Amino acid sequence: MSRLSCRPLGFLVTGFSWLLLGSLVGFAILIGLVYGTPLPSWLKLVHVHATLIGGILQLMAGGLLASQSHNSQGDRTPSDSHLLLFVTLNAATTALLVGFGLGDMRVVGLAGIVVIGAVLSLASTVWQYTRQRRTEPASPSWLYRFSLLALLAGLVLGTAMAFGFMPELYAHARLLHLHIILLGFVTLAIISLTHHLLPIILHTELYSPRLATLVMRLLPTGLAVLIVGFITSSLQLELVVGGLLVLSIGLYAYNLLRTWIRSGQPGNAASDHLLVATLFLVLTMIMGVLVGANAFPQLPILPFGSLHLAAYTHMAFIGFILQSVVGTLSYGVPEILTTRRAPSKKKQGLYRDQLTTIMNRGRTFQLTGLSLGTMSFGLLAAMTWNFSLAALSIQIATWATVGLLLGSLTLFTAKLAWALGVWPSE
Repeated sequence: MSRLSCRPLGFLVTGFSWLLLGSLVGFAILIGLVYGTPLPSWLKLVHVHATLIGGILQLMAGGLLASQSHNSQGDRTPSDSHLLLFVTLNAATTALLVGFGLGDMRVVGLAGIVVIGAVLSLASTVWQYTRQRRTEPASPSWLYRFSLLALLAGLVLGTAMAFGFMPELYAHARLLHLHIILLGFVTLAIISLTHHLLPIILHTELYSPRLATLVMRLLPTGLAVLIVGFITSSLQLELVVGGLLVLSIGLYAYNLLRTWIRSGQPGNAASDHLLVATLFLVLTMIMGVLVGANAFPQLPILPFGSLHLAAYTHMAFIGFILQSVVGTLSYGVPEILTTRRAPSKKKQGLYRDQLTTIMNRGRTFQLTGLSLGTMSFGLLAAMTWNFSLAALSIQIATWATVGLLLGSLTLFTAKLAWALGVWPSE
């Protein structure tokens, strides 16, 4: 195995590959559902866990290790090879998916324990990294640590479910498992990263560090109260804290938008995707409150099936998380390659510009495809209130959704491969 695969860039490329695999499985599940030939239920678990564990977790590990390597002595130190962690994460992800495919929850539980061990091995790195960032204005160090603790809590809960430790509380545990990982880990980690990264991409300062600090305090508080609402089955409390989360995310979005406006920059692929991801995060939070309100027996209840649930969750998975990943890689991959491959400052500038140009190619189609594909998914789900799945209009909307998303992912994957194959010219 090459050392490259065990370095931060290897984590990023492999994590994105898992993300692509999870996306393809998701497309197959959607098409099967619409055409009345649903695929095995375990494929949904494969889709979700390949995306989150193999994809998002490994991407975040790679980003953390890349930041640590850059903050030490560039990306050239011998310590930047993490063979054991790389093998452990990917082997555990594979075992996890095989366990779901075989229906053997013991394999799933054991794989979960291995993933927990891999995450714990990164804990000291996270603490060291956040300690270095503590002196920055509106430092997101607290959110990074909170998101790590949330990840560990979600993994422990999922592992306990796999071993069948809480059968009578399975519904509550599943709800907590999903929300702790998606909100507590993924969402807070991406918000922390975007707070730090967007001003760097736009060559400016964050519009309001004070507002950013307020958001970083409100979000963990809101999440903690939301968990209490889940545990106590208090829908009223969940809706109240949902309103607090919507307010917090709204302030976060306003701060980033003002940062972009004040920069005077036209933007690029990285900033475009991060800003659009923020918009989808706001929409997802608002939809979450509406979905909760729809559960009140006193209100007229809209029919809410599996396709509607998938459309709601993928507003976050595709609109927020995937857009954030594409935006971060559009900036991060050129920076990592430049640091590693260009020995001189003069070559670094030219090489970075060359790679950035590659990542910016077709950015309008890429951004539009991901955004319209996400919204088409929601439109498809809404159409089922008036049309059957066998209707031609539903099938057209399905293929339009898959085509838009798959086209954008193909374009970005091709650009990523292109950038990886380009070396500094002599």
